[in-house]
Amino acid sequence: MAQLRVDTGKDSPLRKLEIAEMAISRLYVEPVDENKLAEDAIRGMLEKLDPHSTYTSARETKAMTESLQGSFEGIGVQFNIVQDTLLVIQTISNGPSEKVGVLPGDRIVMVNDSAFAGVKMSRDEMVRRLRGPKGTKVKLGILRRGIGGVLTFVVTRDKIPVKTLDAAYLIRPGVGYIRIGSFGATTYEEFMQALSTLQSKGANRLILDLQDNGGGYLQAAVQVANEFLQRDDLIVYTQGRSVRREAFFAHGNGHLLEGRVVVLINEFSASAAEIVTGALQDQDRAEVVGRRSFGKGLVQRPIELNDGSMIRLTIAHYYTPTGRCIQKPYTKGDAASYEREIDARYQHGELYSADSIHLPDSLKFKTLRRGRTVYGGGGIMPDYFVPLDTTQFTRFHRQLAAKSILINTTLRYVDRQRKTLKRLYPAFSDFYRRYEVPQSLVDELLAEAEQQKLRPKDKAEWERTLPLVKNQIKALVARDLWDMSEYFQVMNEENHTVRKALELLGE
Repeated sequence: MAQLRVDTGKDSPLRKLEIAEMAISRLYVEPVDENKLAEDAIRGMLEKLDPHSTYTSARETKAMTESLQGSFEGIGVQFNIVQDTLLVIQTISNGPSEKVGVLPGDRIVMVNDSAFAGVKMSRDEMVRRLRGPKGTKVKLGILRRGIGGVLTFVVTRDKIPVKTLDAAYLIRPGVGYIRIGSFGATTYEEFMQALSTLQSKGANRLILDLQDNGGGYLQAAVQVANEFLQRDDLIVYTQGRSVRREAFFAHGNGHLLEGRVVVLINEFSASAAEIVTGALQDQDRAEVVGRRSFGKGLVQRPIELNDGSMIRLTIAHYYTPTGRCIQKPYTKGDAASYEREIDARYQHGELYSADSIHLPDSLKFKTLRRGRTVYGGGGIMPDYFVPLDTTQFTRFHRQLAAKSILINTTLRYVDRQRKTLKRLYPAFSDFYRRYEVPQSLVDELLAEAEQQKLRPKDKAEWERTLPLVKNQIKALVARDLWDMSEYFQVMNEENHTVRKALELLGE
């Protein structure tokens, strides 16, 4: 990284800031926190720039980077909160909690002899108490269904891997499906393992699902894109005022150089997800299905400060192989309008109809092999538009989801029936084929909704809501008994974007 030269002469802007800070800290009528004063000054400067130049405190920086670095240090459980109590959904395979005998369905009610249930503790605070440096110990008091009294387990914290792949499975004979949730340090390794498994099962076509993928590391995006492209194919390049153009090319050693590929995106696919999508679209290697992506094409350089805090400063733009700038337009210092841009798409009808999208000829580009028309102007425009189907989800369904009635009812059900469900459905294939949501569970959900004064408008709305509710309950049960991959296997059968991809692949 180039060294930053600092001008501290008497007329320099930095000297003005220094004098202002000294005056406030020494002369202001009340005591001030100098560290907070400095942080506020940094944030104030960055707020006048683009929406993605940011400052994070040491604690915020640690939390932000953990999910991308591929691991954190903790006890190794997936959990949810039910009635102010932490309910273990899954233990990480071969992780510290599993090793000492913690089981799915356990309730953690004590941590180091302090109450951990029924104390109105925030989720963040629960996480903070359970995490800690590798090698340190934490004593857990656990309630287990069918066993009287509180069980005690001493867990030695360890490195816990963070998965960035949400799902990977054979969605149809010969068609693999991989969903990447973010691009982190372990994404390429996870992707290659999933790909190897799918190809061993006969997959020769692929659906790469990047819907809701907010991005991550550039290097991970380049590594994944490389698997699809021929030698010397341009993947992405960056260019800025003070940094030279830097281009990234494929090596030609990928494992997906042949076979049809469909990439799925939506309005929340951003940054690294847009780099992969733009590269495969511009090089005519994949068809893109969904809705215009977010449009986050600014390159940030991390500048680490002595106390562990960090400035992420925009230094360049990302460009796709045809020269399209991924970044959507913005006004400096107007973060509020930028954040509302997705809402503006709703209001203008862009998410519902391709006909509502009007782009000038100046934003037309030609793909590099077949000369197809693609569009710039911010984000990646799909080849096949799939509208957001507002008729699919009823008002009552949205209320059930927003009030967490769906998820909480399902959690309680799995908690009661876990052993029975595992006995009846030892493999997910059995569950997927034979499981039907019992009427008693539907009745329980309706009773919970009634308690919160929620009810369908009429019989017609309930008849439209019921199939959605049953499908989502089945997916949530699958997630709690197995993992996210099984959740998406259930949900994807009703996902219009996935179904369009299958249609294009001849399935």
